[in-house]
Amino acid sequence: MPERLAAVATALAAAIVVIAIAILPFLTPAWVSFEQGRTGAAALTGYTPAQLSAATSSILHDLVIGPPDFAVTVDGAPVLEERERAHMRDVRGVFAGFGLVAIVSAVGLAALIAGARRMGHPERAWAAIAAGMRGLIVAVVVAGIVAAVAFDQAFELFHRLFFPSGTYLFDPRTDHLVQLFPFDFWSETTIVLGALIVVIAAVVAVIAGRRARSGEQATAAIAATTADGRATNASGHAGRPEAVAPDPAGSAPAR
Repeated sequence: MPERLAAVATALAAAIVVIAIAILPFLTPAWVSFEQGRTGAAALTGYTPAQLSAATSSILHDLVIGPPDFAVTVDGAPVLEERERAHMRDVRGVFAGFGLVAIVSAVGLAALIAGARRMGHPERAWAAIAAGMRGLIVAVVVAGIVAAVAFDQAFELFHRLFFPSGTYLFDPRTDHLVQLFPFDFWSETTIVLGALIVVIAAVVAVIAGRRARSGEQATAAIAATTADGRATNASGHAGRPEAVAPDPAGSAPAR
């Protein structure tokens, strides 16, 4: 049972770490600017490209680094109203919570791998990681199918799970938050994020699977060598003639 629990913990921690790594590129100005260009954020907000870039960079800075003020202005006017800023502070809280979980998972994963090595079975940790990656791929594919047929409902469910009811509803005609990050921005980002998670998980699964098999083969070879040595020792001991005690009577000269 402890080994099974360790395997489950290893698989889960590896999956969380991969998800966290996959999210990082989408928090960069390069990706956000690219997607804003694709989804027409400048036209929706009425900002110039320079104003759009400055506003978005400030929001990303407050989201990732902080402090989470989200008080950026354009020509002296606030970009986000207080209700929008409050929602972004909630988003910052969700990101911070997941970041903490990811850090704990990374530390735990390293400890579990080190523990498996100390126990003399590192291949078990690698096998658990490979299993976790396969499970993650299946989960992402299933989530992708659900999102493909009901993205609006999935998006709504996600927000209900992590944010207070009603705090995430905005009018795309007047609210800058959903103009800066329109619906298509999120749908396309979600698709690319899912694809990236699958790619990273597949690569990790292949590497971890090879390490697990290599470790199993090494363990089997050591066990076979040990068994052969024991068999050789046993047969050598059985084949030695037993010593014959000298006959005291035969040692005396015949008369």
